[in-house]
Amino acid sequence: MNPAPGLLPDLARLAAALDAMAGKAVLVLGDAMLDHYLLGEVGRISPEAPVPVVKVARERHLAGGAGNVARNIAALGAKPLLVSATGDDDAGRMLGTLLERDGVESLLVRDRSRPTTIKTRIIAQNQQVVRVDRESDAPLADKARQGLMAALPALVAKADVVIVSDYAKGVVGPDLMAALRAAVAACDRRPMILVDPKPANLACYTGVDLLTPNLKETLEMAGSAAVSRETGPRRVLRAGLALFKTVRCRHLCVTLGPDGIALFRTPSDVAHIPTAARRVYDVTGAGDSVMAALACGLAAGLDLLDACMLSNYCAGIAVSQVGAAAVSRDELAAALAEAAVPEVERWL
Repeated sequence: MNPAPGLLPDLARLAAALDAMAGKAVLVLGDAMLDHYLLGEVGRISPEAPVPVVKVARERHLAGGAGNVARNIAALGAKPLLVSATGDDDAGRMLGTLLERDGVESLLVRDRSRPTTIKTRIIAQNQQVVRVDRESDAPLADKARQGLMAALPALVAKADVVIVSDYAKGVVGPDLMAALRAAVAACDRRPMILVDPKPANLACYTGVDLLTPNLKETLEMAGSAAVSRETGPRRVLRAGLALFKTVRCRHLCVTLGPDGIALFRTPSDVAHIPTAARRVYDVTGAGDSVMAALACGLAAGLDLLDACMLSNYCAGIAVSQVGAAAVSRDELAAALAEAAVPEVERWL
């Protein structure tokens, strides 16, 4: 692969964008959930079964899923508006309270036919021991879905950027995406639509501005025939091209974990940004941090490459913390002040 001196980032420009994010409106549409953490230590193995016994020292609850994207946006200084659905239960009411605490305005439609999604993570010595999920992935009830669709035109008209945070828990589907496209098309100042996808809903994403799958999702959505004989960067390139043909998105950003980000500005213009992470404790929520910083950077006026570089630094901070972390503007500013300029390559 070839070095790309013309793609060198201007770190001062990225830092200046942090101030420009203030007050920018970012609409987040998708599956909000309640993240539940039990944190403690393991001192022995259970006599009942060969499993560790975790002595819980503390417990915490956070907004998760699309809610975590929204609280990351708030932490960066922008103005998130979360549009989602919950069950008509205590967990849903707690989620609303947590979002308000974190400075997130939200429209949460109550759907009595389903529970609020709860993900319980048991963590000992800074390592996740097990995760327990309580959820339904059935489509929303008609009344709840219609409520979300009816609210979209007025909300989209106020947005600088729209994020679809799809966790395949029933909120995102063909009807909702069609309503979103119609609302965006009716805007005088058309906001970009960014989608954090799930392969199960691939058919819903046709024509969006930016798709941001991780590598596993990219390979799954591209299909085995597209990547079966490729390795390394060629595998990513081949899978990306297959996705362009299937989804017809304008741009594609593939997160590669420890290998950074591959940004397809077009099918023939691909840049590789190496990871900014120095240490990795927990990847929980890292994709949410990437999406939040990417959207905020675009809302602040950065071009797509600079916004991806900014999100890469944000991810580097997120994975160095335990649990789903909301990276703050000050943390990101400090990281940029100490950062080395990444060696961006053009992948051909």
